[in-house]
Formats: sequence, structure tokens, C-alpha cells
Amino acid sequence: MFQIIFMGTPDFAVPSLKKLHASDHAVSLTVCQPDRPRGRGRKLMPPAVKQAALDLNIEVIQPESITAPGFSEALAAYQPDLFVVVAFGRILPKTLLKLPRLGTVNVHASLLPKYRGPAPIQWAIINGEKETGVTTMLMDEGLDTGDILLTAKTLIEPDETAASLHDRLADLGADLLIKTLRGFEDGSVKPFPQEGQRATYAPLLKKTDGRIDWKKPAKAIDAFVRGMTPWPGAFTFHGDHRLKIYRARAVDKDVTAAPGSVMPGFPDELQIAAGKGALTIIEIQGASGKRLSVPEFLRGYRLPPGSLLH
Repeated sequence: MFQIIFMGTPDFAVPSLKKLHASDHAVSLTVCQPDRPRGRGRKLMPPAVKQAALDLNIEVIQPESITAPGFSEALAAYQPDLFVVVAFGRILPKTLLKLPRLGTVNVHASLLPKYRGPAPIQWAIINGEKETGVTTMLMDEGLDTGDILLTAKTLIEPDETAASLHDRLADLGADLLIKTLRGFEDGSVKPFPQEGQRATYAPLLKKTDGRIDWKKPAKAIDAFVRGMTPWPGAFTFHGDHRLKIYRARAVDKDVTAAPGSVMPGFPDELQIAAGKGALTIIEIQGASGKRLSVPEFLRGYRLPPGSLLH
């Protein structure tokens, strides 16, 4: 049995915390980022991991800075065998990494060394990957550069969004974490270095990154929409009106219209010309703020053939 300090913040880390709590290991402390204002009312809300830890009667601390005076000493007082880090949102300095007796195990949502960085789930879908997975590694001072312990693979479904893949990988990562710790105990898991020359990076997404480039092939735009759902969301403009696309489907057809043009079709369908092929829009949100099916949307918003989205 290991004495563990768990570090994580968002929803992705919750299954790992719960699986750890249900195992024969002892989670003596949870560390997560501070409460943040969220929603339209900007009400101060706890991160998902904090709420889960409190529900499990695990002590929680939320440092404003992991380099704050006294923080390292506070963790050392628990005499941890391991730190377990899952989507904590901070790179741990050497002073913290050397505290636990056996090191720091991290669960990362990609098949390292591909998609190092903060947004591996979204970029795997956007880039049209056929499979992805999760990796457990021993953390070092770099960004997802530590020695690999175990990996688990899964196919990316044709209609997969970042939201659905997030949930599947969170559960897969939790199972892999327990398998990794079991291997630590019996000596069957041995760390091995990453192949740095194969590394790719998955940068943090910003709101502005969701804008659709209609010059791209329809299949690439379909993947982009799915990778951007639910955040930051894929969007385009019709004049000054911002339209958010939630679901779409690529259509392989010869198109001569300019990319972004609304194509002729039935009154209740919306098909947009792309750089190659066309994109059929299935769910969309306009200025009303409601997510609607295209037939519902078109009853209240005119987009005649030839209209240009940009």
C-alpha cells in the first residue's frame, strides 16, 4: 500500500481520484487549484476534484502558487510514497518532484510522445487521428517528457467529439493508473524513455481558435468541429452574426461554389461549400443563444443559397 498525495483540478481527474480512493492505497491529501469564478454570474465555484475529494472525506488544499513559502514543507509532512498528478494544470518544480519516496506518477491523455501539452484530446480529433489513448509516466521537470510507465489505446469513433473522448479517456486513465501502481508494487512496471524525435505538441486552445476556415476540406472541417466541441466551440460569421456549429457531417461531392457559400438544397437543410466537398450542418446556435437543429434554426433565420459564411 502506498501513501499518496493526489494533485488534480478538472473533471478529467475525478475518475482517477475515485479509483484511488476505492483501492488499497491511502490518499492522504488532495491538492487542486483555487476556486474560480464561473458562469454568467461569475460565482466562485470549486474545481471538480475539490468537490469529489470532500465527498470522499479527503483533505484538500488549494495553493495560489506551488512555490509559495511553506507549501513544500506542508506536503513533506505527509511523508508520501508517491505523488499522483492528473490534469493538475501546473508543472511541478524539482523541489516538489523530489519529495515523494518513489517519485511522481502522471496520467496524460495521449499516447506519448505524441500530443504533449494541455489539449491532447482536442488536437487528436482535429488532426484526424484514428486512435489515441492514455499514458502513465514518471514526471520530470519538462512538459510531459518523463519516462513512460504504461499506455492504453482506444479508437477514435467517426462521430467522436472532444467531450465524449474526454469522458472515455478519463475512465481509461483511471484504470491504467491502478494497473500502474499495481505494477509498481510487484516490480512488473519498468519506466522507459520517450522517443523525443517523435514528439508533437498540443497547445492550449483559445476562444479565437474555434473559427472555421472554409477553404479546408469538408472532412477536416468536420474533425475541427468535433475537436472544438464543447470548448471553445467551432464558429463562423454570416455578416456580423456569429454562428456556432455543434454538429456537422462531411459530404464527398464535387463543389464549384466558393468556400463558405450556402449551397442550394431542401428548405430544411443547410449545406456549405468547403475547399473540397461540402459540410452539412446538423446543429447550430445563432444570436438567440439556443442550440437548435438546422430545421428549427432556419425557421427563424434566413440563409438563402449563395449566402457567404466567413
